[in-house]
Amino acid sequence: MQSQTKDSGHPLYDLAIIGGGLVGASLACALAPLGLKVCLLEAVTPKASTQPSYDDRTLALSASSCRILQGLDLWPGLQAHATAIREIHVREMHQPFHVLLDPSELGLESFGHVVEARAFGAVVMQRLQELPNFQLHCPAEVAGLKTDSDTVQVSFRSGDSTQTLRARLVVGADGAESLVRAAMDVEVERHDYGQTAIICNITPEQLHQGRAFEVFTASGPFAVLPHRDGRCGLVWSVASEQAEELMGLEDSEFLRLAESRFGSGLGKWQKIGRRSSYPLKLVRAKTDWRPRILLLGNAAHAIHPIGAQGFNLGLRDVAVLAEILAEAQSHSLGHSLGHSSGQSSGPPVNGFDCGDDRLLRSYSSWRRDDQTETIVYTDGLARLYANPGSLAVLVRRAGLLAHQFSPALRRRLAIKAMGFRGRIPKLALGERLGGV
Repeated sequence: MQSQTKDSGHPLYDLAIIGGGLVGASLACALAPLGLKVCLLEAVTPKASTQPSYDDRTLALSASSCRILQGLDLWPGLQAHATAIREIHVREMHQPFHVLLDPSELGLESFGHVVEARAFGAVVMQRLQELPNFQLHCPAEVAGLKTDSDTVQVSFRSGDSTQTLRARLVVGADGAESLVRAAMDVEVERHDYGQTAIICNITPEQLHQGRAFEVFTASGPFAVLPHRDGRCGLVWSVASEQAEELMGLEDSEFLRLAESRFGSGLGKWQKIGRRSSYPLKLVRAKTDWRPRILLLGNAAHAIHPIGAQGFNLGLRDVAVLAEILAEAQSHSLGHSLGHSSGQSSGPPVNGFDCGDDRLLRSYSSWRRDDQTETIVYTDGLARLYANPGSLAVLVRRAGLLAHQFSPALRRRLAIKAMGFRGRIPKLALGERLGGV
C-alpha cells in the first residue's frame, strides 16, 4: 500500500477516536491538556433513541473513577447528578447471611458514586464542545481503515457524502461489536452467559440512605443502586429465554415480582421507569493493538456486569493511555525515534508520534494485569453462581461467610472494587497530567 503524503488533501490528526460513547468521549476529554489535534467519529447522535451509551442505565463509579473524572474536568458537572455509595450489602438469594461493606473500614466516606448514563452523556457532550484542537464528526459511520507506516487513513460516511481523514493513531472505542476490531482482524474470545440484564429505575417506599444491594442468583446478579430523589437503579439479570416475558409485563406486575425477589429491605416498591434489556456476554480481544491502531473499553473487553466493573475498567484504560502519551510528549520520545524512509506525512504534531509501536506496547503491557484480573473475577463469579452443583454451593457460602467475619478480606475486596490495584494511573490518584 502506498503511503499517504501530506499533499493528499485529507486532514491529518494526531489521534482519531472511533466511537463516541462513554469511553471514547472520556478519552477525548483526557487528551485535552496535551494539545493534540484530536477528532472523534460517532455513528449515532447522543439524543437518538438508538444511542446505547447515554440511556437509562445506572453507572456505578468507583472511587478511582471519580478521581479520573475529576482530572478530566467532568466531575463538577456530574456531581449534581451523583449519589454517594455509603454501604454495599451483598448476599446470595434465599440465604440468611450477608456481607456488609462499609467505607469507614478504609477511612472513607463512600465507595464511589452512582450516576445515570443519560446524565453522564449530557455532561460529557457539553465538555466536548469546549475542547481545543478537537473535531467531532457525528453522525459518522466508518467505512474503512487503511494503514501505512506513518498514518491510518479513515474513510467515513456522513450524510450523503464519503469523507477521508488521516491520523497517526486510531483508537477503537466502538463497543463490543467493534468495527475497528474487525478491521484489525483480531481474534476474539466469546462466552454467552445465557443471561439478559433488565434495567430500569424504581422508587421504593423507604429511603435508600446511600445503600447499594447486590443479590447473587442463579440467573445473575439482582442489583439495586442508590439514585437521587429517592430513586434506585435496578439491574435484574434473568435467563435470556425469560427476558421477553418480563419486558412485556405490566409495570405493576413487574414491580411485584422484582420486589418479591429483593425482599423487604426498602419497603414497598411504588414506581418504575422505562425498562430496557441487554444480553450478557464476555467479549475479549486476544490483542488490543496493531500498528497505529488501539482498542479501548468494550471494544477490547466487554464483561459481565456482576460487580459493576465494566465502565470503571474502561476509564482506567483511558487514564493509562492519556498518561503514556503525556509522558512521551514530555520527553519527546517519539521525536527521537525518527520516521520511515520514502514518502512521509510530515513531522508529528507537537514533536512526538502518538502512534509509535513502543507507546502502544507500553499501554498494552501496563493494562494487561488489571484487565485480566477483572475479567477473571467477574467471569468466575458469574459462572460460580450459575453452577447448581453442590461443590459450587459450598464454595459460594464459604466465601460469603469468610468475608462476613473477616475485616481484612472485606478491605481487600473493597480496595480492588474501587480500582486501586497494581500500577495505578496518576489520574486515579487525583494527580493531573501535564500538557504542552
